[in-house]
Amino acid sequence: MQKLTPFLISCLFVFGVAACQDTAKTTVSAPAPEEAPQVPSTQTTQAAKEDAQSEVRRRQLNADIRAREERNNLTGGDTNRAASDLASQVRSKLEANIPNGQLTVDAADDGTVTVAGTVNNQDQLAKIEPLSKEIKGVTNVVVKAVVAPPQS
Repeated sequence: MQKLTPFLISCLFVFGVAACQDTAKTTVSAPAPEEAPQVPSTQTTQAAKEDAQSEVRRRQLNADIRAREERNNLTGGDTNRAASDLASQVRSKLEANIPNGQLTVDAADDGTVTVAGTVNNQDQLAKIEPLSKEIKGVTNVVVKAVVAPPQS
């Protein structure tokens, strides 16, 4: 036992030293507060946009929503949940199913959800209410979103 304790302590020490070798995760490489933030390139922005609208991302968001619903079912919070949680779930659902939409979601404690912003076409506009009502706890949906004019 006396030989095992120093061995374990030295292993932890070696592990700690090895973990701290990644300088990218330290404040040495962080920008100074007075430096202007870097603007992402057009390619970086486009790649992020494509990733956010990918089928994998949609499936991931829908899986997250199902997991939240299951967790709420287990805790007995089926329909009586915080407005912020309700808004977050509706926002995720709409983001996953209405690509390129510019929507904001606001929820009230009584289960009323207000969706505002723009979508690309009438079909997407028509999807907002049924998709929102798929989330447990949503009692009423007020759609203030509009179809965006086509860009030329």
